[in-house]
Amino acid sequence: MAYDEKLADRIRDALGPDLPHVVEKKMFGGLAFLVGGNMAVAASGQGGLMVRTDPNTSAPLLRAGAVEPMEMRGRKMPGWLRVTSETVADDDALDEWVQRGVDYAKSLPPK
Repeated sequence: MAYDEKLADRIRDALGPDLPHVVEKKMFGGLAFLVGGNMAVAASGQGGLMVRTDPNTSAPLLRAGAVEPMEMRGRKMPGWLRVTSETVADDDALDEWVQRGVDYAKSLPPK
């Protein structure tokens, strides 16, 4: 499955024109948005959104529902979350998830 182009456009809008050092890169079958060289968020090739968050604080987000840990090769990836398309159907909800990813990416050393 290819990533959702409309979702990718909505992510671009949520990131806004004023955020420096955003790079788009095809990764994991989707389109990732990197901030300072660190992945913040992606339009997933499996549908929905992939968001990178602080692994130490992602547990409450998982309990909120419509969010699950990302698995790669059968292994759960701490701090990497899959958010359903339905959860980010509303622009305000998408903005909130994108901001979480951006905030975490900006907290990491630039690559």
